[in-house]
Amino acid sequence: MLKPLGDRVVLSVTKEKEQKIGGFVIAGASEDKTKTAAVVAVGEGTRTLSGELVSPSLSVGDTVVFESYSGVEVKDGDETYVIVRESDVLAILS
Repeated sequence: MLKPLGDRVVLSVTKEKEQKIGGFVIAGASEDKTKTAAVVAVGEGTRTLSGELVSPSLSVGDTVVFESYSGVEVKDGDETYVIVRESDVLAILS
């Protein structure tokens, strides 16, 4: 399993379902802008200039929205994950 460093998080991206109307595939406008994912692993956080550790606000199991072109795709076995900085996450879905 991947263990992120610093303020990075490992995300498992959920695939968007294609919408079909009368046999035509409707391209999702949100597909290019944002994506949803489950948080799989969280780094320890960031350190301030004085050395204090600031813990991340995300935790494993959260479902989040992030920008689609942020982060790096990584394969771990058969699974594909995206590693992003915590600041690239836009919102936590509840």
